[in-house]
Amino acid sequence: MKKWGIPIAIIAFLLLIFMPTPEGMEPAAQKSIAVFVAALVLWVTTPIPIYLTSLIAILMLPLIGAVEDQKVAFGTLGFDVIWLMVSAFVLTSAMMKSNLGRRFSLWMVTRFGKTPKRTLIVLVVINFVLAFFVPSTTARATLMMPICLILLEVYRAIPGKSPLGKIMMLQGLQADALATSGVMTATAGNIIAVGFINEQAGGDIGYMDWLFASMPASIITMAITFTIGLKLFSIKEEGNFENVMGTLKDELKKLGSFSLAEKKATIIFLLTVFLWATGDYQEGWLGFEISTAQTAVIAALLCLLPKVGILEWKDANIKWELMIFAAGAYAAGNALDESGGAVWLISRLVDGLGIDQMSHTMVAVVVIFLSMYSHLIFTSKTVRVTILIPAFIALAKTLGMDPVSLALAAAMTMTYTITLPPHSKVNTIYFSTGYFSVLDQMKYAVVTCFIGASVISLLYFTWFNVLGL
Repeated sequence: MKKWGIPIAIIAFLLLIFMPTPEGMEPAAQKSIAVFVAALVLWVTTPIPIYLTSLIAILMLPLIGAVEDQKVAFGTLGFDVIWLMVSAFVLTSAMMKSNLGRRFSLWMVTRFGKTPKRTLIVLVVINFVLAFFVPSTTARATLMMPICLILLEVYRAIPGKSPLGKIMMLQGLQADALATSGVMTATAGNIIAVGFINEQAGGDIGYMDWLFASMPASIITMAITFTIGLKLFSIKEEGNFENVMGTLKDELKKLGSFSLAEKKATIIFLLTVFLWATGDYQEGWLGFEISTAQTAVIAALLCLLPKVGILEWKDANIKWELMIFAAGAYAAGNALDESGGAVWLISRLVDGLGIDQMSHTMVAVVVIFLSMYSHLIFTSKTVRVTILIPAFIALAKTLGMDPVSLALAAAMTMTYTITLPPHSKVNTIYFSTGYFSVLDQMKYAVVTCFIGASVISLLYFTWFNVLGL
């Protein structure tokens, strides 16, 4: 794919840009589609880094006249969601450096995990709690992996043979994905999706809106699939955890007393969650509202302030290449939307597949299931979000459906990248332990994805109405 990505992208761009303009399509829309398709080919095949593809897209859009004002392309790096992503990486770095995440995980397991089953439940709960504080799926997997390995090593679980080892690792990557779906700031993909929903669909989705809409689906899916997992990989024959608990308590003791850095991190994280949680009430309390992005920037500022914070700028592991990729993705997506290209494409798709003949109920179910299993083709969450969310928004507008609720339901599935090891870094991290096979993961993931899509579909028609979405 890398070998043929560049020539295919160039050929696709030239064919689309020089072909006769189809009836009903504006020239700017044709140019936007050409840039988007070429960028899409490069994002999927990755012959060059994805951020370089975004830079090319940002440069090309105003250069060939796909957008009239170059601010449409160059201004995306200043979007609120970009700042939210920057702040999220600062918070992740603070969590890692302070050891607060490791201490919390060890304390939870030693306090509440007295049996294998209870330990598995505790590990799932820790994953869900960490999603609020550590806005990076990879960082959370990095935090959880040592805890799981300590448990299994002391228990003398044999990689590839121990049912406990299989289910612990599989539920680890699964809980990471489902918890990420429940919290808007738990991954950059969610933030990018909200940006599209608010920008293109006219939504006003904030931190608590996402939490109330998505977290119930995550919890219900996790509860159902947790039980199924214990049936698929029975741990009845594996004994008690007394020796394991002793070793984990020793690991907790090694951390020593609560450090000043951990105290500062705790205060900053609690303040951040409080501001995010009370966004709907701040207007009445303070006379103004602190937005999700502003709260994140405040948190990052506190982490970096001399004497107050716990990080220096060099410690903040900000992935600038992801910022640039997101900016290019927004530029290409918004150019498609503003030029009418997205609406034209979706209208042709509707005609070709006969979706316009389906009921709105069937359309919603099809969209949710397509979105859920799209990770089998696109391994990057951010690429999937960039491709699918604007398309679903345009589809909803074309069919007269509410684009906000449909796009939100689709966005909730984007983190379920759990079917195969290459589908996410988290999968790779857990798979590298050798405790489960590709077949083990695929078997468990197929069930999880189907249940997840079914639960989200059900809540779309019920819970979303209660929330007024």
